[in-house]
Amino acid sequence: MAATATRSVGGLPSGLAICMTPPDMFYLPELVTGGLVWILVASTHVQPANPLGWVMFVSVFCFVTTLVWALVFVAGCHKNAPVWVAADFVYHALAALFYLSAGVNLAFITFVMKSADFRIYQIDIAAVVFAFTATLLYFIHAVLSSMRWKNL
Repeated sequence: MAATATRSVGGLPSGLAICMTPPDMFYLPELVTGGLVWILVASTHVQPANPLGWVMFVSVFCFVTTLVWALVFVAGCHKNAPVWVAADFVYHALAALFYLSAGVNLAFITFVMKSADFRIYQIDIAAVVFAFTATLLYFIHAVLSSMRWKNL
């Protein structure tokens, strides 16, 4: 059990330690909120297609990338700590920026389309809430990753 919850060089976790370290404990909530945005937007009518296409791209891209990123840390495939710490910060900062833009687009479309079907309007509002929650989670993860990068 001790081998599955170890810390590698540079303070980066590996194994199940990613569930207990401050920046990395956000992987699961990021996956859940991103997955909910993906599901909620996919369950409504995609109109207008372009802004909601961006929201779908961001939610699917961030979900898949975060899942792969977490699996890399769980498997312990990160050996060069300074590069991985910097990449962790860059990815989460970029994901926060992407989710912020997607959340703003989704909120605008939801506001414009409020006269449509009330059930779809409620689903879109839930998607907006989860998009901004995902933005906050990725932002906090990026800030904590930048502090970890600074302390190397």
